Amino acid sequence: MCANYAEWDEYYRKYPLSELGWELGKPRFLLVEFVENGLVKKGKALDLCCGAGTNTIYLAKNGFEVTGLDISLTAIEIAKKKTEQANVNIDFLVDSFVNLPFEKGTFNFVFDMGCFHHVKIEDREAFIAGVYRVLKEDGLYMLTCFSYKNGPAWNHFTKQKIIDLFSGFFEFELMRHVSSLEGDGVTRFFYTALMKKKRK
Repeated sequence: MCANYAEWDEYYRKYPLSELGWELGKPRFLLVEFVENGLVKKGKALDLCCGAGTNTIYLAKNGFEVTGLDISLTAIEIAKKKTEQANVNIDFLVDSFVNLPFEKGTFNFVFDMGCFHHVKIEDREAFIAGVYRVLKEDGLYMLTCFSYKNGPAWNHFTKQKIIDLFSGFFEFELMRHVSSLEGDGVTRFFYTALMKKKRK
């Protein structure tokens, strides 16, 4: 992982959620769109790097059986409190996103809002293989990661780079380039890809 537990936990201990750019206080608009349009159907879901649990709670409220995973204990504690207030049931874990602590074929859907672009280059293959492993046959993986349009950086991706990295494990259902103009109120650019687990 590119940042250790202490660094991420400090963000959640030191700053209110309103000052953390990735904590919007509402579910990501493309997640809502995909669920409401039936592109992502109800089932067992994993929210990787779930943070304070906003997207996790949205999935639970919409009939998913959800697990949220994050490296920050403080973030998970916040998410648990929000879950109690929302009156939904969610399993939360504090653990690594590189070596996922789940059995093969556990989930129908893996949601990744900004997790993959924090995976070290040397850990990418293990991360991708881990997502593939924990998905059921024909399971879906929704990836949102930084776009090259944010400027050159080790974790800013082109469409072709995403295809190169994931096509050995997944079939691409769709890919969209999104920005602050499309509803999230941020100034950065992202690629969102919806992928289906390949049968091997």
